[in-house]
Amino acid sequence: MLIRQPIVTVAGHVDHGKTTILDSIRKTKIVETEAGGITQKISFTKVPIEIIKKRLADKSKDIKLEIPGFLFIDTPGHAAFSHLRKRGGSLADLVILVIDINEGIMPQTKEVIELLKLSKIPFVVALNKIDNISGWRTNLREDTSKKPLGVLDLKESIENQSTNVKTSFQEKLFTLMASLHYYGFNAKLFYEITDFTKELALVPCSGKTEEGINELILMLIGLSQKFLKENLKLTKDAKGVVLEIKKEKLTYLESILYDGSLKINDEVAIASFSQPIITKIRVLEEILPLSNKFKATKEVGAANGIRMQVTDSTNILPGMPFTIFKNNLEEIKKEFKKEGVQIKTDKQGIIIKADSLGSLEALITMLRQNNIKTISAGIGNINKKDFISAETNLKDDPLNAIILGFNVEEDDEVKQLMKTSKVKIIKDLVIYKIIENLSKFQEEKNNEIKKEKLTGLSPLCKLAVLHQYIFRNSNPAVFGVKVEAGKLKTNTSLINDLGEHVAKVKSIQEQNHSINDAEQGKEIAISLPGIMFDRVLTNVDYLYSDLTEAQFKHFKENKDLLNKEEIQTLQRIAQIKRKQKPTWGV
Repeated sequence: MLIRQPIVTVAGHVDHGKTTILDSIRKTKIVETEAGGITQKISFTKVPIEIIKKRLADKSKDIKLEIPGFLFIDTPGHAAFSHLRKRGGSLADLVILVIDINEGIMPQTKEVIELLKLSKIPFVVALNKIDNISGWRTNLREDTSKKPLGVLDLKESIENQSTNVKTSFQEKLFTLMASLHYYGFNAKLFYEITDFTKELALVPCSGKTEEGINELILMLIGLSQKFLKENLKLTKDAKGVVLEIKKEKLTYLESILYDGSLKINDEVAIASFSQPIITKIRVLEEILPLSNKFKATKEVGAANGIRMQVTDSTNILPGMPFTIFKNNLEEIKKEFKKEGVQIKTDKQGIIIKADSLGSLEALITMLRQNNIKTISAGIGNINKKDFISAETNLKDDPLNAIILGFNVEEDDEVKQLMKTSKVKIIKDLVIYKIIENLSKFQEEKNNEIKKEKLTGLSPLCKLAVLHQYIFRNSNPAVFGVKVEAGKLKTNTSLINDLGEHVAKVKSIQEQNHSINDAEQGKEIAISLPGIMFDRVLTNVDYLYSDLTEAQFKHFKENKDLLNKEEIQTLQRIAQIKRKQKPTWGV
């Protein structure tokens, strides 16, 4: 039975060298000279076995090469394999996790590791940028004779480094091994591993100098041929995943075909959140080897990067699986249902949007791990419907008046609506960052709600009297104050530094407009009935809200919700009250 190319995803943190590693594996910059094709930025590269044999030179003679090459996927922005899924797990057969040996595990690395654990995809770690270790010498032999690049074995290269460089390398290596152990992986240098089913291979390398790249390729070949041959066996029926919808003069579905073969005029069924979309292939193109160009073809076999122009591309979404259609709609419906093209939401929770089905599922999975519920989930930019759903939560469920966006933007209409709304939108290219920012916001919002309830029962405030702003001396006295701490509300009873009752606030004005309350830092005018300013307040610099002992104790029990100035005000009110009653509030 024929076996296809393993599909290999390159993933890792931004700037850790994913594309440089791929360029080095290809042993070429992306070729742009092939005739007949459309040049564009692509997400995949086909590397035939002939190129790999040439790349490995003498080393390939010791290995029986059974695979027909590799199909590499390098999707920019975030972990590519979260974008790619098929029945039974990820579309990727293998993952190269690229880590800068000098920087170690970063936020996007953490996310990739978590997704790898969830999806159980086999992977190897490329410890990139060894050439940036201070004093590292590339491909140095003890006899210093000049040898072609890639001749020196990586193990020999490491052993031939100076003592200081070896010490630095080992320190960085052991730190990474300890970090990976935290995530449940027993990681070792690839040449020290005895059981690849239980141990994670680390391959030190440099995408820039190409040192260690041969060893990385050999690891991919070895793992593919030893452990993945069953997964790589081809069947007759075409199956694939839509990667992107490219709208140029025409609309193309840039896709991965991972099983079977496709021909022009074949009908395909593409999954959606409701009924499968049945459409016919008008134009079929396959990616050229080591190229960013496609060529027109009548038939294409897996595994391959393809472009399809279809008769109906309406409502087709990125990340959706497709299969050949043979008038077997019910069978296909069952198959798509097994593939999980259904997003389960909760009765209450936040709204989430992502750029593809795989991304959305990865986001939902990680949110559930953090006990965060979702009331609505979808693919595409944040739109007015999402905004209205979040607005509905403002009244009844303010902690969930939130929209999360993973690798998406807001529509222009939503940007306008957000200018006057209390709905919160949290976006990022890293799921970890989204969840961290969400948790932080919800904690702050929860404290704000608690504080609102606390101060709603009994306002806590300190006012500085602005003697230069006396607008009316009496009936009522109207003058300026600055809220130095807490929040002032109408009907708040005020006392002075001696604990004497002054008056109850009748009204508050800001820039000639009446308001119900004023927060810390505001300069406002207040009116106090029943007093004459010149007799009662001429020598008074500060006024305080009058608290009962019960109110004071309630604030004291919840002082974690108060800021520094509010705590100091609470302490000052206690000092004032204890002049008359030493046990007040104790």
